[in-house]
Amino acid sequence: MQVSDLDIDIVNTAHTWDKEKRDFSLAIVIKTWGSSPRQIGSMMLIREDGHVVGSVSGGCVEGAVIIGAKDILACSSAEILEFGVADQDAWSVGLSCGGKISVFICPRKKIQASLFERLYLANVNRDNFQIQCDFCCGEISERQDLSSNENCLTLILKPKPRLFIVGAVHITQYLVPMARGAGFEIVLIDPRSQFATSERFPEIDIINDWPDEALKKYILNENDCLVTLTHDPKIDDSALIIALDSPLFSISCLGSKRTHSARKSRLQNKGIHEKQILRINGPAGLDINARNPAEIAVSILAELIKDWRRGT
Repeated sequence: MQVSDLDIDIVNTAHTWDKEKRDFSLAIVIKTWGSSPRQIGSMMLIREDGHVVGSVSGGCVEGAVIIGAKDILACSSAEILEFGVADQDAWSVGLSCGGKISVFICPRKKIQASLFERLYLANVNRDNFQIQCDFCCGEISERQDLSSNENCLTLILKPKPRLFIVGAVHITQYLVPMARGAGFEIVLIDPRSQFATSERFPEIDIINDWPDEALKKYILNENDCLVTLTHDPKIDDSALIIALDSPLFSISCLGSKRTHSARKSRLQNKGIHEKQILRINGPAGLDINARNPAEIAVSILAELIKDWRRGT
């Protein structure tokens, strides 16, 4: 069983092509060795007219996969293609970085009906979704049972992580674009409407409510994380009480060790168990000797990525 990022572009495109009755193949990386450029579960869609979305390598084997996908569409049977530095074909397509990959290419006719509809809904609801690649039958379907064998690959597809930032401060102005670039979905919460504005933070969701009220509007799960940045206990603590009662994969709070010690005391006085408090990264961010707001944002994002990838 492997965990992989759920590629929103792939899901949305496949869902659209499905509704339009377009014919296409889905290519999935199923094995990697050495320094392969993409992880297991990386996907690429190849339409009957050659239009491509996604990738299965750093660009070095895509051409060969597209040609293979067209042949597979013509015969309506799945196939596994392998590329590696020991293969002459691999050198010819440019996989000279020392890695090897196996790619499973499955035509639309061999993919379970309505799979992409359910994947689309899983992404909308921010739920994990399991698919199974059956190499013997040459099919892809939603995984329904717990059985596993060497002729199947089960992929747990996780939606992009969602980051709740409490506090529209200077650091936030650096953290937001960095986190978006790294693939996080952003929700900014700050009751101080003069700070949390679309002018300062364009193209993200902004909620000008108290954090406890704002967070109650969402169904929080293990694909969510929270960072508090205001230094104001009235604002930060209300967010933490909600977050610590939810299965977030990461909770971080800006502030010194002394500030964090005071924070722990306040939370304990409010009935929060010490085991829950230990979930907080405080002070927030990896210790990279950060000094200015941009560097602090880098350290916070690095810690978030570390926590996210620890679960994948």
